[in-house]
Amino acid sequence: MLIDHIEVTTAFAEGDESAWPLSVPAIRDLAENGLPITSDLVVLVGANGSGKSTLLEGIAEAYGLDVRGGHGGRHYVSPLDKSPLGAALRLHRTTRGRKLTGRKATGFFLRAETAYGMLAYMTGKEVVGYGDRLSWEVSHGESYLQAITGRFSGPGLYLLDEAEGPLSFQSTLLLLYHLRELVATHNAQVIYSTHSPLVAALPGAQILEMSEDGIHEQEWSDLDAVRLWQTFLRHPQRMFDFDQHDDQ
Repeated sequence: MLIDHIEVTTAFAEGDESAWPLSVPAIRDLAENGLPITSDLVVLVGANGSGKSTLLEGIAEAYGLDVRGGHGGRHYVSPLDKSPLGAALRLHRTTRGRKLTGRKATGFFLRAETAYGMLAYMTGKEVVGYGDRLSWEVSHGESYLQAITGRFSGPGLYLLDEAEGPLSFQSTLLLLYHLRELVATHNAQVIYSTHSPLVAALPGAQILEMSEDGIHEQEWSDLDAVRLWQTFLRHPQRMFDFDQHDDQ
């Protein structure tokens, strides 16, 4: 592991709990209790608005990756100020992680909202590792896989925000195989934000569920998303019985 604990500054923790991002229960929990990291593979799960992307972006800023996405060390023409959370986060590095201290940030941030434009720009400029085919000449999912297989290599922190969105089931499995190989053979750590039970099933992953109750480590089988998908797959038509749902 490169990072084994995340906490925030005292000034941030003592801030206004009614103001964003402390108004998000999971972020407030992080501010009050810190967050132990126990695996090279970390999966953040939770409903929309639970704070997954907010936390992931804060980690990117604290580590030195640009929140607009792309590989470590990339410099945008217009630099951004850090968000309140990104400025307050403190990433506790392991011995392995400290070996990377002082170098330019190594790794990658694949952010859902900006990925299409970023990948189009990089393939258009023929930046090494983003693929031999222009992103607009392939499907959205194929452009993701080009970048993942080309740029997700070597030591560093790799952050993914719902990267499975444009991928088929089989392509998502290819992504997960690549991430497992990445952490097994390199000095790398992956933190992945998702709604997908398939991604959360990554062997050896620490699953952190973000909810109105804060942040809690969970087993895969206990996740709300897993239970809902299991119910749907057993009886898909029941999910569309709107009269029954209205009566409840």
